Amino acid sequence: MAQKALSLTFHDIQTLQAAYMPWLERGGIFVPTQERYALGDAVYLLVTLPEADERLPVSGTVAWLSPPGVGGRRVPGIGVHFGDVDQRVRALIEARLEGVTATRPSYTL
Repeated sequence: MAQKALSLTFHDIQTLQAAYMPWLERGGIFVPTQERYALGDAVYLLVTLPEADERLPVSGTVAWLSPPGVGGRRVPGIGVHFGDVDQRVRALIEARLEGVTATRPSYTL
């Protein structure tokens, strides 16, 4: 399957915290979407963090699926496992989340 490009902008720390997936080996991020993906699909993201103008490129693979029609309060979307070269993005996310207490449920676990 061809690599898909998605733009993802976080307007606040709470949303970033709910989307971040630190339990993946290289870190990852949840991307709300109605599009269908399969585990292992290559995904290209342009991520904008809270209070930042820079769009950070991320290449990764789908490691989590919440398909459209998912039950409960879950949001449809995918979890993207960061690639080996995206550790700068992971470090920037973790720096912004340092000391932040979760105020809302995670999009994943």
